[in-house]
Amino acid sequence: MTVDWGRLVIGQLEFYWDTHLRPRLDGLTDEEYAWEPVAGCWSVRRGADGLHRADGPWPAEGEGPPVTTIAWRLAHIALNFHTRWSTFFADHDAGDMFDPRHIPADLPGGAADALAFLDDAYRRWHTAITGLDAEALERPLGGRGAWFAKDPMVALIVHVNRETMHHGGEVGVLRDLYRAGLR
Repeated sequence: MTVDWGRLVIGQLEFYWDTHLRPRLDGLTDEEYAWEPVAGCWSVRRGADGLHRADGPWPAEGEGPPVTTIAWRLAHIALNFHTRWSTFFADHDAGDMFDPRHIPADLPGGAADALAFLDDAYRRWHTAITGLDAEALERPLGGRGAWFAKDPMVALIVHVNRETMHHGGEVGVLRDLYRAGLR
């Protein structure tokens, strides 16, 4: 039997997006988007310059991960799609996939704009990876992959899938807690 590994991993993302994550985001309000269930949450905040950015950088080694808002999680998912698309498929040379030039200067500050950004980032990523043949899926990422240069494109796709499912599940739990009145 021949297995179409590209179709399998892309199908995994499509199923999760269409069946679990995207429908689960319907009805998201600005209040819920920015809700901080505990003090010290990471979120997407407007800076003194008027632009919205995600809190960070990641905690130092030995520190636990922060509790994050739905805003932060959705930005993280969208940026995974957006930065990988920008690195490997956009028509420019902004360096490797960790180059900050891939990150938009202003992230969405409200739920509707965040969902539009997420939808657009998913569409771009999905369209790009769906167009890859077996050879392209197996090709090493090269210099744009930074320290993952020797990994094949399909490994990056699997990673993006994991990140989407992991953080999407957390968004679902936060929505459940919010709906249950934990605020």
